[in-house]
Amino acid sequence: MSTSSKSESGTLFFPGLKQYITERAAEFSTIPADRKSDLIKVAQYVRECSDKSVPARLTFICTHNSRRSHLSQIWAQVAADYYGISHVETFSGGTEATAFNPRAVAAMQRTGLKITTAEADAKNPRYEVRTSDDARAQVCFSKVYDAPPNPTVGYCAIMTCSQADDACPLVMGCDLRMPIRYEDPKIADDTDQEANLYDERSRQICREMLFMMASV
Repeated sequence: MSTSSKSESGTLFFPGLKQYITERAAEFSTIPADRKSDLIKVAQYVRECSDKSVPARLTFICTHNSRRSHLSQIWAQVAADYYGISHVETFSGGTEATAFNPRAVAAMQRTGLKITTAEADAKNPRYEVRTSDDARAQVCFSKVYDAPPNPTVGYCAIMTCSQADDACPLVMGCDLRMPIRYEDPKIADDTDQEANLYDERSRQICREMLFMMASV
C-alpha cells in the first residue's frame, strides 16, 4: 500500500497532508483582497529571483521565533514544493531566540506533517519536518533572524507579528521587507480553545502561503 500521494508538481506527500493542502487551496476566495495584494508582492519577488537564476530566500520574522514565524516558514516551503517551485528557500527567526513552541509543533503534526526531534529535553530543540518519508527534512529551531543558517543579504524579510514589525523598521540586508501579520495563537494557551486556535492559525497560514506560491 502506498504511504504517499503526488502533488500537482509530482512531489510525494503523506496522504493526509495532501488532503489538508487540497482543502486549503480550495479556500483562496476567503483571503481578503488586501492580504492577497501583499502575498502577490512576495510572489513577484520569488518570480524575479527565478528570472535572475538566484534562490528566492524568504525569512519569516516574529519576536520570539516560536509560533507564527515557524508555521509560515514550514508552510511556505511546503507550498513551494507542492507547486514545483524549486528555487525557494525558507527560513525563520526572531528579534530574540526562545524555542519552537510544542503547541505549534502539535498543530503542524495534526495537518499530516511528520515532525520529529532527537532533542526533546533540550531548551531549544531542533525539529525535523517532512512531507513524506523520502522528503528532505526542514530543520526548525528558534534563532534570531540574522543567525545561521539564515541569510544576511539577498532575501525577503516577511514580518509575521506586529511587535517584530514595529520593533524592526529596518531589517539589514534584505531586498524586500513585507509585513504579513498573523494573530498570535498564544492567547489561547492553557484554555479549552488552545488546539482550535492553533489549528485555525495553521489553516490560515497554509492557505495564504499556498496562494502566494500559486501566484508565482
